[in-house]
Amino acid sequence: VQLQASGGGLVQAGDSLRLSCAASGRTFSNNGMGWFRQAPGKEREFVAALSWRGDNTNYADSVKGRFSISRDNAKNAVYLNMNSLKPEDTAVYYCAASIMAGTTTTRDRYRYWGKGTQVTVSS
Repeated sequence: VQLQASGGGLVQAGDSLRLSCAASGRTFSNNGMGWFRQAPGKEREFVAALSWRGDNTNYADSVKGRFSISRDNAKNAVYLNMNSLKPEDTAVYYCAASIMAGTTTTRDRYRYWGKGTQVTVSS
């Protein structure tokens, strides 16, 4: 079972990025999916979550209105559209599959984790 995040890079403040997460080894169409991030010297924090059908979402206050999570169950993939990026968004971003069908912000409820992708936002 593997989750692979991609799409990170170096951008300027105000730019946009789209992160992708491709799953292999099993289907996650019945699992809630989420994105977390970890900045240097900080704990890994919740960013966004999406229910298995994609009809419920949850966002951290710091990204609400700027980031959007979506999924394509046919492709076994989840995405994170990030707009109006800020330097404080700089972190390694991780996608994860939860043990729940709905949304959850709790890191311990995510069983499968992918390798992260670096997002760096310059001012």
